[in-house]
Amino acid sequence: MLGVGLRQVQDALNKKADEIQHQFVAVSEELETVGRKMLEVRGEDRAQLQSEQTALRAKQAVLADEVNLWRERARAVVQQRGESGLRAYMAELEGMGDPMVAFSARQAIEFLDAPEEALERFQAGQDAGPKTPAGRLLQRARSEYDMRGSEVAPRQRAAVEFANRPGQAQDDAALAEFEAGMSDGDPIVREAATLACIQIYRFRALRLAELDQANAAVERLVKVDHRASVAALIEVMAQYRTGYLSSPTGMVETDNGKLRMAALIRLVEWHTPDAQSAVRALRFDRDSHLVRAAEKALEVFPGDWKGPLKGQ
Repeated sequence: MLGVGLRQVQDALNKKADEIQHQFVAVSEELETVGRKMLEVRGEDRAQLQSEQTALRAKQAVLADEVNLWRERARAVVQQRGESGLRAYMAELEGMGDPMVAFSARQAIEFLDAPEEALERFQAGQDAGPKTPAGRLLQRARSEYDMRGSEVAPRQRAAVEFANRPGQAQDDAALAEFEAGMSDGDPIVREAATLACIQIYRFRALRLAELDQANAAVERLVKVDHRASVAALIEVMAQYRTGYLSSPTGMVETDNGKLRMAALIRLVEWHTPDAQSAVRALRFDRDSHLVRAAEKALEVFPGDWKGPLKGQ
């Protein structure tokens, strides 16, 4: 089990090196731009560019040294001699000021201090861990540092990536797993599951030809109490399209007006500035029912929309 913790430390150190590598590449691109400019100018302007070039080269050298240093630290994780040496190195990494590295180093120390029974339970949990893509995403929300931060962006990205994988947004079992996760005891896991559900509902509402399934997705989407749903609702409301509905005589072609009206009503309840802008744009829509509903909403709520209506 200690090996798992040490791999996490190495991953964190290599990720730090990757971040600095991106900065190195950006400086290299700036150097190229300055080099091209120097071919076009003379005099004082050229001297200024030469000074800028020198500064960028110095910065590039510093960044290259930093990349090599963090890579070397990652290699050193498995080169420590004995438990005392490993503990000292983990303590050193924890004190370097990088939150992700510190988090992974603390976890490694916890593996060292954990009793045998706890390690056995952890191993059993790993062996019986999530086998489905949805389960693995929720497990990441439960254990990975970048997913558990205060910023919602990593969880949002993971949800979007999941829904965009071929076939995942149409997998009812995956959706059921995420919907169950929306009531998880861990608030981070709950949010990750909610964001994944929003993306799946959005995909189904906008992409599926079967409007029965699209209607069902929007019915669930309007019940989600998370601001990330506003963007999805705006897309649903703004996009006119046709599809097929089941009827006693078979499949019939119709439009998605019902979905769009449901999204409009929910956006009025959310009452955010983005929702108001989208409702204003709807006044020029091809669907006269939606035009009248949008005009009525703006007439009833003429001021700036600044947040959910009371009771929502």
